[in-house]
Amino acid sequence: MTEITRPTDGADPVVRALGDDLDAGFAGLFEAYQGLVFTAAVRLCGRWADAEDLTAEAFLRAYRALSGYDGARIAALRPRPWLMTILMNVWRNSLRTDARKPPPASLESAAEPADPGEGVEATAERHETGGELAELLGRLSVAQRTAVVLRHVVDLPIAEIADVLGVPEGTVKSHISRGLRQLRAFTTGTEVLR
Repeated sequence: MTEITRPTDGADPVVRALGDDLDAGFAGLFEAYQGLVFTAAVRLCGRWADAEDLTAEAFLRAYRALSGYDGARIAALRPRPWLMTILMNVWRNSLRTDARKPPPASLESAAEPADPGEGVEATAERHETGGELAELLGRLSVAQRTAVVLRHVVDLPIAEIADVLGVPEGTVKSHISRGLRQLRAFTTGTEVLR
């Protein structure tokens, strides 16, 4: 394996591990960010199985990309926005592909894995709340849904969302604001013009 330039001492431990050994570091990257990427994916696409596929594809593409990066590029990596950018690209590609297929079944028909420690009432409440949120997010425009998910589900700062989406920060703020206003309108039964 080629020698990799080590990041500075203040670097993210995940990035440092990637610089030390790509394969072992990637396992750490996956462990640290798989939940975040999956959560974003499920809120973007609204279906558990599709979110699993998107997450797997995003990490596969991330690994392929990292294998071509030199040490300096790995040292400068900001994993969270980088992975979200990859996820967004994978999701957009899947939307294009899905546009050519018949529509999928609703979220209610998709089975969610049960948490063995969770009671029946908690499982039912989580499924109901998750289903409602997925339905409401699905009613937003793609731009608003993406911005709201990246800000309020993934918890990315505005500047990182702008980088991920490739738009100015003001546009991101506008999409978030309009998306939240639209979500509030959906929950109160009033419609807002997009």
